[in-house]
Amino acid sequence: MIARNLSPLLILAVVITMNCSSNKEPEASRNISSRVFGKTPAGETVDLYTLKNAKGAEAAISTYGGVVVSLKVPDRSGVLADVVLGYDDFDGYVQNPAHFGAIVGRYGNRIAHAKFTLDGVAYTLAKNDGENSLHGGTRGFDKMLWKAKPGSGASLELTSLSKDGEEGYPGNLSTTVVYTLTDDNELKIDYTATTDKDTVLNLTNHSYFNLAGEGQGDILAHQLTINAGRFTPVDKTLIPTGELRSVEGTPLDFRQPHAIGERINSTDEQIVLGRGYDHNFVLNRTGDGLVTAAKVTEPKSGRVLEVLTTEPGMQFYTGNFLDGTIHGKGGHVYGRRTAFCMETQHYPDSPNHPDFPTTELKPGAVYRTTTVYRFSTTP
Repeated sequence: MIARNLSPLLILAVVITMNCSSNKEPEASRNISSRVFGKTPAGETVDLYTLKNAKGAEAAISTYGGVVVSLKVPDRSGVLADVVLGYDDFDGYVQNPAHFGAIVGRYGNRIAHAKFTLDGVAYTLAKNDGENSLHGGTRGFDKMLWKAKPGSGASLELTSLSKDGEEGYPGNLSTTVVYTLTDDNELKIDYTATTDKDTVLNLTNHSYFNLAGEGQGDILAHQLTINAGRFTPVDKTLIPTGELRSVEGTPLDFRQPHAIGERINSTDEQIVLGRGYDHNFVLNRTGDGLVTAAKVTEPKSGRVLEVLTTEPGMQFYTGNFLDGTIHGKGGHVYGRRTAFCMETQHYPDSPNHPDFPTTELKPGAVYRTTTVYRFSTTP
């Protein structure tokens, strides 16, 4: 309320100040913006949301596939570069055979022979990786149009409903994924989901990183540490054998820092089968909270990526199947080993391995998992 004994001029000044305050830009709009990114083949509008933190870092997220389209973080001199592979426009993401940046589900990684049994019922999935099912099938979460809701600060909530029987999976599954870009240059991803029928679920993000900047050559000189003493060896179709094998004495031992390229051409059977690194690591952890899964340093730029997760495993993949046929941002040719993925997850083919940590989700339970990609620099 304005006091009655104020002069008319003073009253006018107070009213103007109050009006300016009432028109102050909301916090969310200062940290997040959006634009139309394109249209799906069915004519649906796809939006691109850009999150920006107080330090100038940026993350752009598409409502199609929940794709991390770009992620700009500083080097040791403060110069920003986009450190994830992808495309300049939406058309590249319609096919997106490499799953650049996408939310992967319902089941990240492989399920053997595209089959599993749950509660005595056999379920058959799409075969899209030889005889196996990979990353949710023919139309997984990476090809879904998600509903978006900006949150407070630099955060974005995406929601979806996967109907019972979609891609062969049981249960109506409601999923929420929240991306948050913190002022500590962390991209935090929180996943939650519920079902009305017993099902299996294994969600992850499939960003391809090059800490020198996307399109800036291979990642073989990046220095890597993985917090894992065991891994799940695979057969010739990259399905786990069921063994949890020690990394001791193998090229998969990253308990101390090694250049990614130091042993990538080893004659070790597992490296040969994967054509490089394409393996699930069993993380060293106690309890259910966040643990450090990996740390990667790019020597020239000084950029450092730490991966923290609540998940029991992490798939480390070195872009072995990129073959130069994909032209990405700025026309950059994405050749073999020009990026790496760190897909935090439960183990591949868990529904067919009762000894692996379970991926079953039941009605009344809530699936919750968090992964943080933390960026910093060396001096």
